[in-house]
This record gives sequence, C-alpha cells and structure tokens, in this order.
Amino acid sequence: MTPGKATQRVPRPSYGQLLEKIRYDGVYPTRRRAEEALLAVLPVLAPQLTDQGRALLADRLPDEVSALLTAEASSPSRLLTNRDFVEHVAARTGTDYAVANWDTEAVLSNLASLAGPALLPRLLAQLPAGYAALFGHAPHARAA
Repeated sequence: MTPGKATQRVPRPSYGQLLEKIRYDGVYPTRRRAEEALLAVLPVLAPQLTDQGRALLADRLPDEVSALLTAEASSPSRLLTNRDFVEHVAARTGTDYAVANWDTEAVLSNLASLAGPALLPRLLAQLPAGYAALFGHAPHARAA
C-alpha cells in the first residue's frame, strides 16, 4: 500500500458525471429521474450531519448540489432513524417506502464513494445505527 493512499480523495465529479453514476446504479431510465432522487435525498441528509460533516462532504460534490448540504445552518434537535430518513424522502417525492429506499440507497452509495474511506466512517459515526446499509456498506461486526 502506498503511504497516504487511504487519505486520497476521489476526484470531484461533474454534475453530469454524478447524475450518470446515480442513473446507472439506480437503474433509472433517465438522467432526470436520477436527478429527482438526488434532489430528494440531499436535503434530508443535510440536517443529519454536523456542520463540519456537511462541509467535508459538500467539498467532494459538484457545485450544483454542494449548496444543498451546506445550506442547513445547524444539526437537528433529533436525528432520524434510517427508517424515518427513508420515510422523509418518500414524503418529499410522493412515493412509497420501497421506491424512496431505492432512491436513498442509489444516492447515498454514490456519496459514500465520493466520501472515500477516510471520510465515510466519520460521517457514519454522526448518524444513528443502521445508516451504513443505506450508504451501501454493511455494518462492522463487533467482537464478542
């Protein structure tokens, strides 16, 4: 392993590249549908993260959507469970839980890739248990 490799960042994608990756991973028929998922999930995620977490993640996103994370000035008084998170996305999109869960996973798994191995654990540590699966990562098993 090259020294410092774990801390290297994934290059910041263009907005079009991010949408294409979400479209591909979410098996969406159009880029517009991928954009709808992205624009529904980011505003729900923003208040769940600390100011620093939002800023660090926003720094890895295209300018067109980074403001959706940094526009929230403070963290919520209550963190959403992973189920509540998906229900909030469903309410924003007018879809059922299964569709909102699909959208959430398609978007958050791409954010996980952009966050990289150094930032993702820090972000997950800010969230209640259960979010790792939404980000496309299995929770770590704890030693007995």
